[in-house]
Amino acid sequence: MEKRMILALVLTAAIVGLTPRLFPPAPVPARRADSTAVAPVARDTRAAQPAQQPAPVQPAPATAAPGIDSMTAAPAALSADSTVVATDLATYRFVDVGAAPVSLVINRYDNLARRGSPVDLGATGSPLLRYRLVVPGDTMDLSRVKFGRTSTGVPGPGSPLQYSATVNGHVVTIAYSFAPDSYMLDVTGRVDSPGGATGPRFLLVDLPTSFPVTEADSVGDRRSLAYAFKSERESSKSVSFSSLDPGERRLEAAPLTWVAAKSKYFVVGVLTPEGDGPFSEATFTGGPRTSRDATNAMATVVERVGDEGFSFELYAGPQEWDRMLKVGREFDSVNPYGWKFMQGFVQPFARIVMRILLWMHNVLQMSYGWVLVIFGVVVRLILWPLNQKAMKSSLRMQHIQPRMQEVQKKYAGNREKQQAEMMKVYKEEGVSPFSAVTGCLPMLLPMPVLIALFFVFQNTIEFRGVPFLWLTDISIKDPYYILPVLMGASMYLLSWIGLRNAPPNPQAKMMSYIFPFMMTFFLMNLAAGLNLYYAVQNVAALPQQWLIARERQKMTVAKSVKK
Repeated sequence: MEKRMILALVLTAAIVGLTPRLFPPAPVPARRADSTAVAPVARDTRAAQPAQQPAPVQPAPATAAPGIDSMTAAPAALSADSTVVATDLATYRFVDVGAAPVSLVINRYDNLARRGSPVDLGATGSPLLRYRLVVPGDTMDLSRVKFGRTSTGVPGPGSPLQYSATVNGHVVTIAYSFAPDSYMLDVTGRVDSPGGATGPRFLLVDLPTSFPVTEADSVGDRRSLAYAFKSERESSKSVSFSSLDPGERRLEAAPLTWVAAKSKYFVVGVLTPEGDGPFSEATFTGGPRTSRDATNAMATVVERVGDEGFSFELYAGPQEWDRMLKVGREFDSVNPYGWKFMQGFVQPFARIVMRILLWMHNVLQMSYGWVLVIFGVVVRLILWPLNQKAMKSSLRMQHIQPRMQEVQKKYAGNREKQQAEMMKVYKEEGVSPFSAVTGCLPMLLPMPVLIALFFVFQNTIEFRGVPFLWLTDISIKDPYYILPVLMGASMYLLSWIGLRNAPPNPQAKMMSYIFPFMMTFFLMNLAAGLNLYYAVQNVAALPQQWLIARERQKMTVAKSVKK
C-alpha cells in the first residue's frame, strides 16, 4: 500500500472522525417517565363568565411578549369546554378558552418513552397555539377569553370548527378546517372592530413552548428542541432552545414564509397560504432552565389582520419527508441536515439519499434495514469501475517506483533535469503524474453518502422504531454492539487483503490496525443503521480488493521472471 492509500485513509479518518467528535451522540439513559412533562390542564370548575362578556383584558405594548411562566399558566376564573375532532391521521382537542388546539394525538406513532401510548404533542399541558390581538392602543390576550362555538354539526373533514367572542368591543372569529389524510389545518378568522375603527391590527400567534419527550433517548430528544423559520428571500434557519439564554429575545424582522417549533421527530408550524402575504416578523425568547438542557422557549409570529381578516396554515404532526415535501415552500427544510456550517455541503447529499431510500422502500416493499443493505451494495457496484481504475493506476505506480527512484538518485543535484526525466518515465509507462492524488478520489466518494446518512439518522422519522434482525430500532445504537464490531472487522479484513503482495510498508500496516479500531470507536454509539450500511459497504468491496491483490501477485511474479 503506497502513499496515496495512506493519504486516503488519513483523509477518511479526518472526515468521519471529526463529525462524531464535533457532534457527540447523546447518551441513552434508562427509560423513565418524562420529567419535563406536566399533568394535563385540569378543568377549572369555577364560575364561567358569559362568552360575550369576557373579563377585561389589560392593555400591553404591541411589542411586548409575555414570559414563559405566564404563557403556561392556566387561565383564571374560566372553565374550558373541549371539542374533539378526529381525522384519519390524528385526534385533535380544542378548548373554547382561547379557541385553540391543546392536544394532538398522532395515531400512527407510539410514544417510545412511555410504551403503550401514542404520541400526544399536547402532553406538556400547554396549548399548541395561543393568540393575542393587537389593535391601536391595546393588546388583548385571547388565550384568557372564553369563546363561544358558532359552528354546527360534527367538526371534521369537510365540516369546520368555528369560535367567536367579543373582546373589548372587537368581534373575533377563528375557524379551523380539516382534511381527511393530512396533518395540515386551514386557520382563518376575522376581527370586526367597533364603529368601523381603523388602524393597523395584528394577530400574534405563539407556538408551543416545549414538547413532551417521546423517544427512548430522552436526552437526544430534548437537545433537538428548536424553532425554525424561512424568510422569503433566504433559506431556512433554526434557533435551538439551547442557543437562547433565559429571557434573551431574538427578532427576525424579515417577511417570513413559515415558522415552526420542532422536537427530534415532530413539528408544529404555521405557514402563510401560497399566494398570500408573508408573516411580518417573529420573536424568539429563551425560557427558564431547570437543568443543563434547555426545555422551554417561546416563539411569537406576527400576522397583519386585513379587512378580509387573517389566514394561515397549521402543520402539526410528524416530520415525514414525503409529506413535508408536498407541503411546498421548502417546509421539508424545517429540519436542516448538517447544522449551520455544514448545511451547504450535507443538505444536497441528504436529499438525494433520502429520495433514493424512500423510492427503494416503496418499490421493493422491504423494511428500511434491508433497503440499507441493498443500497450499500448498489453504491459499491456503482463505484466499482472508478475503484478498479484507481487500483490499477496504483499497481502501475508501484511498477514504476524502481525507475523513479533511480531517476531521483541519479539527478539528485539537478532539480530541473530530475523533473524532466520523471515526466519522461510517466509518459513511457502511460501513467499520469497526478495519479497519486486522483487515485484517492474513488476511495473518498462514498464518504459524502456516509456523512449524509449520519445526519439523516439523527432526525429522520422514517427510520424511527424500525426493527431489523436482532435490532428493535435502527435509528439508535446497537445495544449489543454487534454491528460496530462487524464493521470494524470487515474494515480490517479489507485492509489486510489490500496489503497482500504489496511492498513492505510499516506505516500502512500500522494504519490497517489503527483505522478499523478508530472507526469502531467513533461509530459504536451511533445509529445501528449507519453501522449496517458501512459494514455492507466493506463486505461488498472485498471481492474487488481480492481481485486486485491477485493481479498484484501476477505482476510481482512476472517481474521476478524477467529478472
